[in-house]
Amino acid sequence: MPAREMRMEMFVRALLRRDFSRAKGHLEKLIKIAGNDEWGHGYSKAVEGIMNALKDNDTDSLVVQLLSTNDREKAKELLENYRKLSNQDFRDDYERGFYTAWNEFLRAYLNQKTLA
Repeated sequence: MPAREMRMEMFVRALLRRDFSRAKGHLEKLIKIAGNDEWGHGYSKAVEGIMNALKDNDTDSLVVQLLSTNDREKAKELLENYRKLSNQDFRDDYERGFYTAWNEFLRAYLNQKTLA
């Protein structure tokens, strides 16, 4: 498993435990791995948004709704949609990075044996 995907797994586990200090450490490493180009900026914004929504318990956010209902079918549907979006030729690097982060987050979420 590539380093970024492994780090995303650890990030998701920390978020599911609501261990935000540990999740922040994984977030910082994910941002560093993603890089400083447009793709990396998109990726970083997605993971920061996921973390902030969960930390703030923003009930209007997609990620809080998804995790609070533990709806694996919805997660699979979202994963397929974001996979398609990230592969569309007309998307710029920022968008591809953003959707790639969501793809990795959802895959890591679905890989968890027990969901919070």
